Amino acid sequence: MINSAFIGFGKSATRYHLPYVLVRKDKFNVSRIFDRVRVPAREQQSEYAGIQFTSQVEDILNDPTISLVTVCTHPDSHFYYAKLCLEHGKNVLVEKPFTTTLDEAKILFALAREKGLLVTPFQNRRFDSCFLTMKQVIESGKLGKIVEVESHFDYFRPQADRQPGGHFDGAFYGLGVHTLDQMLALFGRPQQVYYHLRHLRQPDNPDDTFEAQLIYGDMKAIIKTSHLVKKPYPKFLVHGTRGTFIRDEIDQQETSLKANIMPDNPLFAADEHPGVLDYIDEQGNSQQAFIPAVKGDYGRVYDALYETLTTGCANYVSELEALTNLEILERAFQQPSPSLIALS
Repeated sequence: MINSAFIGFGKSATRYHLPYVLVRKDKFNVSRIFDRVRVPAREQQSEYAGIQFTSQVEDILNDPTISLVTVCTHPDSHFYYAKLCLEHGKNVLVEKPFTTTLDEAKILFALAREKGLLVTPFQNRRFDSCFLTMKQVIESGKLGKIVEVESHFDYFRPQADRQPGGHFDGAFYGLGVHTLDQMLALFGRPQQVYYHLRHLRQPDNPDDTFEAQLIYGDMKAIIKTSHLVKKPYPKFLVHGTRGTFIRDEIDQQETSLKANIMPDNPLFAADEHPGVLDYIDEQGNSQQAFIPAVKGDYGRVYDALYETLTTGCANYVSELEALTNLEILERAFQQPSPSLIALS
């Protein structure tokens, strides 16, 4: 049993973390939650019974029974809280983006090694149903050599209030951090990256539209987001030397969570949308197959952490993957857009 705590009690914690942790009572006990602005009505909800809420972060830092802290605060405080927790002997899981700069991430990883602790980003989208289904098809070999993958995470939200902020408040840091991580998990570190970031709805706001092309020799992975897409693209489109795979719909976990359908409900994230695989088989015949959705589960982040912390196995996100993710995000804002950058 891992005794854990949360720093931050906003939407990130209540929607994307706690619903999954609280059903894993055989592995985790959430003992404390730090919330700078206490809201008794929220704290008294039945699902949080037995959790101690505090407005003093020292109550978590100085509790020797707590071995894992999840940081769910605004991105500009991720580094501060993660470093503080490491200095007090806690393993740390940090919401996205992991930090606001690459140098901050390097400091955290170095400190964790020095202390013999784990610090890691929260990359729950590695456990999206749509991504896992695509990954299964690629690994089956039926597409042959992969030549192009296209990933979309789009909305139709044509109206936008004026919300100036840092670039880590924009679409690339907010959503690209996920779709970029998925490609790094599949294909590793690219050789080159092409960027095109735009501010289409409010010029003074952080970016709301982006395209990044990750170049791997003859293969290219494209990640795209826009808030001005009325008719959705396929979520994933994969081309190989022997065929094409299309998955139209995005994972339904977020939809269920927004509707207050929790992971312990049999209807949670019900996904009956198969992907379509068109390919040439080994006999040279054209085939079409409907690929059932692989079940998604963001709680698998915590399952992976549990295994790492209790058995010492490799973390589900490698340090190289985490640093490459931040390097690509950061370098997109260090030169004019669009740009083509070679990674060393």
